[in-house]
Amino acid sequence: MRRSYDERAATGRSHDEQAAMRASIGSRRVAWIALSMLALATPPVSAQSRVRAEVDTTLVTVGDRVTLTVSVEHPTGAVVEWPDSLALDPFEVLGANVLPSRSEESGGVSAISLSLAAFELGELEIPSFEVVVVGTDGEREVLATDRFAIEVVSVGTDETGDIRDIRGPLGIAVSVFWLLLAAILVLIPALLAYLLYRRFRPGSDTSTSGTRGPPPRPAHELALEALLALEASPLLERGEVKEYHIRASEILRTYVERRFRVDALEMTTFEVVRALDAAGVDASFRDGLRSFLDQCDLVKFAKARPDARSSAAVVQLGRRLVEDTIPAVPVPDVDMPTEDGDREREGRGGGERDVGAGGAGEQDGDTQDAEPRGVASGPVRAEGA
Repeated sequence: MRRSYDERAATGRSHDEQAAMRASIGSRRVAWIALSMLALATPPVSAQSRVRAEVDTTLVTVGDRVTLTVSVEHPTGAVVEWPDSLALDPFEVLGANVLPSRSEESGGVSAISLSLAAFELGELEIPSFEVVVVGTDGEREVLATDRFAIEVVSVGTDETGDIRDIRGPLGIAVSVFWLLLAAILVLIPALLAYLLYRRFRPGSDTSTSGTRGPPPRPAHELALEALLALEASPLLERGEVKEYHIRASEILRTYVERRFRVDALEMTTFEVVRALDAAGVDASFRDGLRSFLDQCDLVKFAKARPDARSSAAVVQLGRRLVEDTIPAVPVPDVDMPTEDGDREREGRGGGERDVGAGGAGEQDGDTQDAEPRGVASGPVRAEGA
């Protein structure tokens, strides 16, 4: 009995020692785990930044753009140094845009947007590139972006199929209704345009409308008025000799166009004279017009500077040319009073008054007034005899 008790006591002490040992080992494990967690919770300075990259698509056609956005999370105050140039073969960098930095609770975020394009077919890869983060203490941290697989396909829908035959022309269903509608839509504007042309064309007869405008003024009247206005202008007083001769030339050329139907404003002097010759215009007018236009051309093109008297003489020459070619107006065949007729009538009235003053001849004068003129004069002379 005694031995059994001792054995049990020894066994109880052994159990207590084992429990104490287990508790010691457990406490050491807890301390180790706590230290490990603390070490993980406080990373080194070199691991405080993180880079993240993403693309907007992984399937494009040849030449299409792929946007790669790279974001770097870094401590507050750190600076991200982006590469000056990138070689991302087989992709070409079309453009780079540094995005504005933003602040978050954990620090700052800097980002860049790259526009890429590939001109090869197949499964292509955007390679990784390095980004440098410079901390506030000057420590440099190098980060690397992830790689991305991009599938580039052709713009064609079928690159392996056989060549197809050319399709035939497609038939267009046309009904009579649509043909009539199209004809009406075409004919109505054409008819309106024709009527407007007949109504407002130059030289059209407007008598049917009940209103007749004034007849066009003769070309010589317009030319003479323009020359008179040119003479009264202050161009020569201001020394604008070239402008004076240019206007004089335009006035005579416009007169030739209206009077002889020759496009003088669009011709040279030689061409104007030749056209007038073909139109049968008098040689004296052609020679005078050539002299007039030559003087104006010398001032316009040869920089001649005539004085005021010579410039005025040019306008006088132009006036004589216009006056010499005024078309003759037919005179109506009517009896018009003349100066000789007026004197004859005055003489007759005086003779009648003389006869009336003689007393005996007053009756003869009354007889002449009662009879028609040109017939009573003969009988009156016979009675007097």
